[in-house]
Amino acid sequence: MEKRRKLYWAKVAAVMGAFSVVLWAYEYGPDPGVCGVPGENGTCTQSGCHSGTTNDPANKGSLAISFPNGLTYVPGVKQHLTVTISDPAQTQQAWGFELTARQSSNPATMTGTFTPSDQYTQIMCSRADFNAFNAYCLPGANGNGSDPGCNFPSGAPACPANLPLQYMEHSVAGYSHTMGQNSGTYQFDWTPPSTNVGNIKFYIAGNAGVGGPPNQNGDHIYATTFTLAAGNGIPPTLSTVQNGGSFLPGFSQGSWITVTGTNLAATTRIWTAADFVGPNLPTQLDGASVTVDGKQAYIYYISPTQINALAPADAAQGSVPVQAAFAGLTSNIVSSTEAKLSPALFMFGPLGQKYVAAVRSDGQYIGPASLYPGLTVPAQAGNIILLYSTGFGPTNPTTNFGETFSGAPPTANPVTCTIGGVPATVQFAGLVAPGEYQINLLVPSGLPSGDNLVVLKVGGITTQANAYLAVQ
Repeated sequence: MEKRRKLYWAKVAAVMGAFSVVLWAYEYGPDPGVCGVPGENGTCTQSGCHSGTTNDPANKGSLAISFPNGLTYVPGVKQHLTVTISDPAQTQQAWGFELTARQSSNPATMTGTFTPSDQYTQIMCSRADFNAFNAYCLPGANGNGSDPGCNFPSGAPACPANLPLQYMEHSVAGYSHTMGQNSGTYQFDWTPPSTNVGNIKFYIAGNAGVGGPPNQNGDHIYATTFTLAAGNGIPPTLSTVQNGGSFLPGFSQGSWITVTGTNLAATTRIWTAADFVGPNLPTQLDGASVTVDGKQAYIYYISPTQINALAPADAAQGSVPVQAAFAGLTSNIVSSTEAKLSPALFMFGPLGQKYVAAVRSDGQYIGPASLYPGLTVPAQAGNIILLYSTGFGPTNPTTNFGETFSGAPPTANPVTCTIGGVPATVQFAGLVAPGEYQINLLVPSGLPSGDNLVVLKVGGITTQANAYLAVQ
């Protein structure tokens, strides 16, 4: 990353007014404000810094921060972080980075403090307008001491009040130390605020630079963010593991499960597009995760007392261990029964979750009029209704349980249905979203008005015995 020579050159620029002095010397670390924070100075792919495009898809590198407690923090408890910049191109042989930590709700607000743990990193402090800044390094971090803006104050290397924005970045010693192909790694400490300030977002930009003398061309710039949720240092406790459709015991690979307990997460939310990496479903949200038989499940919903997860691919049958984790701490293990198939219908609530989640082919919700007044109506003979379910097993063509997919592949095993004991024609049974199957049925004639039990069967296994369809 290119940089002006910190405070020395900033003073020169201040003296000379609008004239800016640029020195091609990214080995000393970048200027502050180039790690992608909104409203700051981008990610250094701009004139006078680096050419090219940040996160250019033609470049195959990556940028990662290893957090020892997952994507969580405990207020006031120091963490030792590791940054890795990787790039397979043999031309890329120099590695640098800059990062900062801010409140998710306000990117202009610093959160926590950084501390170098060796001479390979340094702290950059700056004013919010970036007209004055300075670097604080461990003794010897600048190699021969030639960088006039690199100091190490007495005591902890905290930023002074007039330079409140703090950035961690590589030093010239780190630049030299990490020279080589494939990747460069840096380590340092971060201490979060002493109180819970909500989610904290790390902004980081990394440079996979070309070998030889530093210049602004040919480098690959990467940038990303990581969001940490607050933990309390208390391990999660797992109480129950249930089928996500029936809320009864038992599940199968690729089916939805619901786990309950305490301290399972610090936030309440469902996954968003930002949680996906390509087609891959997230295996954690805000530091909360679940393993099934030692394999990472895919997390859709988190709250302090409940997690909804998609069971991973696993051929085991019988009793398997299920465990939750949050803020780097693991829960007790609860045994649950895994089967080859575990068909279960999703249900409408309330009223004891008695009624199947049914939609008529024209979009009308189906249920007794009292279920959702003004929204639900009973089914009638000849209606085509759509039911939603989980645990119906493999599809043809096959799908990867942990990835998104296109189309609606049908189930590999045939599905049958009865409503009120009367066979109903299954027009379609297939997967329409990860873990979610859609069953299209023709409501048969001759059914009595009122609640009629709905039973689907696949591979000889039937759905729960308390799922009803209101018919008129």
